[in-house]
Amino acid sequence: MFEEFQSRYNEAITDTSREEALEIVKTALAAGISPEDIVFHIVIPSIETFLSRAEANQASLAQHYLTAQIANDVVDEMLPLFKTAPDPVGRMVIGTSLGDFHALGKRIVTGCLRANLIEVLDLGLNVPPERFVDQALEFGARVIGISSLMIHTARGEQGCLGVRRILKERNLEDRIKIIVGGAPYKFDDELYKIVGADAWAEDGLAAAGIVLKLIREAAPE
Repeated sequence: MFEEFQSRYNEAITDTSREEALEIVKTALAAGISPEDIVFHIVIPSIETFLSRAEANQASLAQHYLTAQIANDVVDEMLPLFKTAPDPVGRMVIGTSLGDFHALGKRIVTGCLRANLIEVLDLGLNVPPERFVDQALEFGARVIGISSLMIHTARGEQGCLGVRRILKERNLEDRIKIIVGGAPYKFDDELYKIVGADAWAEDGLAAAGIVLKLIREAAPE
């Protein structure tokens, strides 16, 4: 039964039809498929499929974006219906670096993270280093995610470099890890080290796995 709904769900994503995808999820629920199975056997495999297609240039940006956004919506609807409410596997904050107002990549990554039960606080655009750190502490986040589309915001002192400086000054480097992403890092896969990040991710699927690893590595309070 999973295969039938997976196929129909993926077809809806291919057609970039949000309404159809959500209707298929409702139909699956009415057919007796549990909310847990909808998330783990229909939605998350769809993310993996379309991110793989995107890497092979076989999926459009619209399909990539829609996959993440619908996954986010479905997970939000299904979690309250789980027989046993799952604990989030960890928390992180995410935003674009100061001076950067490009939201699409961040939104895609956020959808993938939430679909993998990572609790995410989205700080929005143009986030100064102090706010990244302050909000991470308040939220209890183990990871800070910084998205940059432009090279000068990726390398600037008010981007990841600034966040790293504050973490060092406050002796928080063991407790809070940094992951970065965006176009500048795809052109130079060593750039994340130059700006002081712990890791970088090329896309949303990679980000989910790397964030989970960083959460496990971060020291408890």
